[in-house]
Amino acid sequence: MSSEVFVPRPYYDTRVLSQEGVPVKKSDPNPSSGSATAGYRSAKYTPSEWFSNYHTILQRAGSDNQAARSIQRESRTLYQHTEADTSQTQADGTRLLGERLQEIHYWKSELQRRIDQLQADTESLLALKKRLEKALDATETPYAIATDNLNCRTRRLGPDLVRDSVEEELIKEVDLIKSIQALVKRTTAQVVTQIKMNREAKQTLEMDWSDKYQAYNFDDHSGRCTNMSPDTQHHPSSATVQDQVSNCTLWTTFTQNNLSKALHEEQATHSLRRLVEQVLKDTTEDLRVQCSRVDQAFSRRCGELIEAKTQLEIKLAKVLEEIGAQERNIVALQQAIQNIEPPLRVAQSRLHLRSLRPNIELCRDPPQLSLEGEVRQIDSSLASLHQQLSEARGSLSYLEESRITLEKDINCKNHSLFIDRDKCMFHRKRYPTVSMLSGY
Repeated sequence: MSSEVFVPRPYYDTRVLSQEGVPVKKSDPNPSSGSATAGYRSAKYTPSEWFSNYHTILQRAGSDNQAARSIQRESRTLYQHTEADTSQTQADGTRLLGERLQEIHYWKSELQRRIDQLQADTESLLALKKRLEKALDATETPYAIATDNLNCRTRRLGPDLVRDSVEEELIKEVDLIKSIQALVKRTTAQVVTQIKMNREAKQTLEMDWSDKYQAYNFDDHSGRCTNMSPDTQHHPSSATVQDQVSNCTLWTTFTQNNLSKALHEEQATHSLRRLVEQVLKDTTEDLRVQCSRVDQAFSRRCGELIEAKTQLEIKLAKVLEEIGAQERNIVALQQAIQNIEPPLRVAQSRLHLRSLRPNIELCRDPPQLSLEGEVRQIDSSLASLHQQLSEARGSLSYLEESRITLEKDINCKNHSLFIDRDKCMFHRKRYPTVSMLSGY
């Protein structure tokens, strides 16, 4: 073994020294305290070193106690403040979530109200669309009636084929029905377009409502979360501000714009409904008024035809009477001519026989003059009778022509009456009612 004895140096607390600003001396941990001696002399602490070490330990323990109490006070204050701040922040967050829920609920209710209104408006427009389609179909009947009336009246005969007031009113009716059909088609197209706009606006509101419904559920669930909730967990990245997020102003403006668009479509729907109702009312009234005008024109025309037919029939009766009288007159004239033939033959025979007198006896004596006058008288009477007979026969021919003309005209009037009264006016009884023309 070595004969050297190592004596330790006094112990220094480097933490205290460093805190007090005393430089730490690094030395050999086992330096020699002096010359090594044999026997009982060994490396031991001196009393001063022992007291120094004892006081150092006390100071260090006191310092540690003070530091620990200071940290404890600071920690107590810190966690109390932290707990209070956290509770306050959590309470504020819960309160804000509640306010947000109320706001979302308000806008969601507004959206739902507009959605319901748009749905009701769309259903009313669909009903109006059906009415317009029925009204358009109903106009086909009066159009067919009017065109059929015009076609039937082209089959009138002779002088009755005239462009009268009935034909003018029928042409007006056809033109009116065509214009009404075009108007109803345009109105139907407007209704279809408005239905499409309403559905688009409704879809936009429904998407916004769905987003708010989900946001409401998330915020409601978030508001119900407490420190004792078992389903809470750490989401470190959730507090990071996300890109493309909206602010409150943009959020409110977005919903307000959707509601404004829905309100605009609602107002447009109400205006279009009033327009459609007015169109159906006006077109129905116009058709019924024109139908009444045509019916009145038919009635007047039928009255004129009946009156003309009556006058013609009266005149035909007179003509027939005149024809009978003229025929009897002709027979009488012929009989008179036949009756005058024997006296003429007698007078002519007498003159012929007296012309055979001889010589001086062939003289113009009174009998001769009387016979010559008688023959001249009979010839004149016979000529007058023949002239009268010719005139009577001519008059009878004219009367026959008048009879034929009257009968033809009466047949024309009967045919025209059959067309106007028995066909056209009877066909017009199938004219649609006001409710059918209104689309019901």
